[in-house]
Amino acid sequence: MAPNSVVVTIEKPDSSALKVNGLDSSVFLEKQKAVSTKQFTWVLLLKVNRIFACLSWLPMAFRVMFVSLRKRIALSDMSDEEPKSRGRLYKFIKAFLGLSIVALVIEVIAHFKNWNLNLIQPWEVQGLVQWSYMTWSAFRVDYIAPVAIILSKFCIVLFLIQSLDRLVLCLGCFWIKYKKIKPTVAADAYDIEDPSTFPMVLLQIPMCNEREVYEQAIESACQMDWPRDRLLIQVLDDSDDRNLQLLIKDEVSTWNQKGVNIIYRHRLIRTGYKAGNLKSAMGCDYVKDYEFVAIFDADFQPNPDFLKLTIPHFKGNPELGLVQARWSFVNKDENLLTRLQNINLCFHFEVEQQVNGVFLNFFGFNGTAGVWRIKALEESGGWLERTTVEDMDIAVRAHLNGWKFIFLNDVRVLCELPESYETYKKQQHRWHSGPMQLFRLCLPAILTSKISMWKKSNLIFLFFLLRKLILPFYSFTLFCIILPLTMFLPEAELPLWVICYIPIFMSFLNILPSPKSFPFLVPYLLFENTMSVTKFNAMVSGLFQLGSSYEWVVTKKTGRSSESDLLALAERESLSSNEEKILRRNSESGLELLSKLKEQEVAPIPKKKKKNGIYRKELALAFLLLTASARSFLSAHGVHFYFLLFQGLSFLAVGLDLIGEQMG
Repeated sequence: MAPNSVVVTIEKPDSSALKVNGLDSSVFLEKQKAVSTKQFTWVLLLKVNRIFACLSWLPMAFRVMFVSLRKRIALSDMSDEEPKSRGRLYKFIKAFLGLSIVALVIEVIAHFKNWNLNLIQPWEVQGLVQWSYMTWSAFRVDYIAPVAIILSKFCIVLFLIQSLDRLVLCLGCFWIKYKKIKPTVAADAYDIEDPSTFPMVLLQIPMCNEREVYEQAIESACQMDWPRDRLLIQVLDDSDDRNLQLLIKDEVSTWNQKGVNIIYRHRLIRTGYKAGNLKSAMGCDYVKDYEFVAIFDADFQPNPDFLKLTIPHFKGNPELGLVQARWSFVNKDENLLTRLQNINLCFHFEVEQQVNGVFLNFFGFNGTAGVWRIKALEESGGWLERTTVEDMDIAVRAHLNGWKFIFLNDVRVLCELPESYETYKKQQHRWHSGPMQLFRLCLPAILTSKISMWKKSNLIFLFFLLRKLILPFYSFTLFCIILPLTMFLPEAELPLWVICYIPIFMSFLNILPSPKSFPFLVPYLLFENTMSVTKFNAMVSGLFQLGSSYEWVVTKKTGRSSESDLLALAERESLSSNEEKILRRNSESGLELLSKLKEQEVAPIPKKKKKNGIYRKELALAFLLLTASARSFLSAHGVHFYFLLFQGLSFLAVGLDLIGEQMG
């Protein structure tokens, strides 16, 4: 063998043994080390280059984000939010945010300087910052932490009680499905061949400035499968737009000429909002000839067989006062906001309404897609204008008078969900302030009523206090105030099962009625906490009768139709031209309408440009939670940090109106 040869032996395929023989082995090893050092240097230089590339990209990213944020704020409309944002809650959040930022700055300095209170004596304090840190630490231990611990324990108890209530409702829903419990009707309720056996039904469509949906609402009602001489449709128009009034009146006239028993009503004195509108309609003399009244809001599209699926439940059941159908949403997949609303409302109908209807024969009337026995309305005092939740008001009074309710989970009525956060927020404010108004007014009547003690307890403690007061109180206080506060109070830190395990489990239960929404579990949890500030503010304003509790804003509609409705519309459009439609209208001459139609086609009406909203309460809470997440990061809390970070980003997205309908 040559003296300078190198022998390489591979003993195993997984691990190779290198044997170096010869005179130049040391030279070979030195070359190997030189190559390894050179490769390491190149790898190090490559990583440094990537770091500098990232650092150079960050300023550009922050600049682009800042420019986008400034542009969004410049294009925003804060006129609606401005008066509300000046309230006490907003001022409290701002003050809390300011104190949190100051505390975070001191904590950061203390963290990097490794200050330890147990090792520092008073005479060893150097500088104002260290003195402030020591004073703050001593003050929080002696005064703030005990109060925070008591308040957090109180909220945790409320949280557990509400979670238990929700769990019991879910178990009740599972039992209903397991036993296949459903309301039943007699097979021979009405003689289909004899229309005279059908009861007289009044169908009401209350509306106010519903330009986008009035046509589909009237059309759905007029196509109801019920003997025409046994059905009267009332279009209760409270619009203040004279042109819109003429359009609705013209639509009613068109269907009247087709033989539909339909009338148009417009109030001269528009007081009491929807309750005043319904009360005025029920005061007509001809109402005494009718036995039942079905109510549909303007965006609801009932199927033609709706009355045949609901009215038969009243026969042979004289104590039944209300039959409520379930809502179904035509735009539930429109954006993230509508998907999250769909989760909430599916749980509300599938679990809350169905369980209460089966086991208690009582639930809150949803204000639409329901049929009332007119006798039950009259004996309960009729529609009252004292709150913004007239539907819940009449349901509670009817329950106190002994009337029973039935919920039909299989009968669904199409409707719309709010697609913008502004509209949804106003709707939720009304839905959560009204029940507190009603609770103040109804409490004496509940206590003095003749219903059983169990029903009184259910009304007071479960229906009102737990689900309408305690829920928004603890969700806002615990997750938006106490949790960020405890990041600066290590003595009062919340356990993981409070901020992670139980909320995720309860969110999982909420999503069960809509299984296709499982990918939105985490966004749903974050959004529910984000909405807690609106619900808490509404609850307080209703409980203490503040000015905003009496605000009534009609929920904005878009006029979306289901796929079947669109197909039917296309078929009708193909069968008749615009000129043929015009000839059926007698309010104006055909030539005038034709010329107007052509003018509209040539010069369409310009739409008013929408602006983004800026919601200051949500933005203030976003910065508060992000500040608390920074403090949590210093303490390496883990789950607390991620929860606060993503919850803060959720508030930021909502505060900048980045959820729901993208406007502007």
